[in-house]
Amino acid sequence: MAPTRIARDGTHALSITWPDGRTDTLPLQLLRDECPCAGCKGETILGKTYMPTVPIPIVQNSYVLAGIDPVGSYAIQIRWADGHATGIYAWEYLRMLGEGRVRNEE
Repeated sequence: MAPTRIARDGTHALSITWPDGRTDTLPLQLLRDECPCAGCKGETILGKTYMPTVPIPIVQNSYVLAGIDPVGSYAIQIRWADGHATGIYAWEYLRMLGEGRVRNEE
């Protein structure tokens, strides 16, 4: 289910409102730490999981939001001020983060 509204909540969070009336406030640090991209979380190809060999470093601007772009009708892509911009946050994943549930890729 797609959110009805996504907005900045101050300088350190995003506020996401869902069609069922629920509103989640997600700290930017949580969103960055739980970035779903292959470079951060690894990826699974044909049933085999590959984890990143070198983690993406967290630097001064890692938790600063540079922008948000829509991805089709199913997700957003968050751009961070340190240049990291490969994470695609599907609606389901954002909802899970808001509910305190994070995917376990292991």
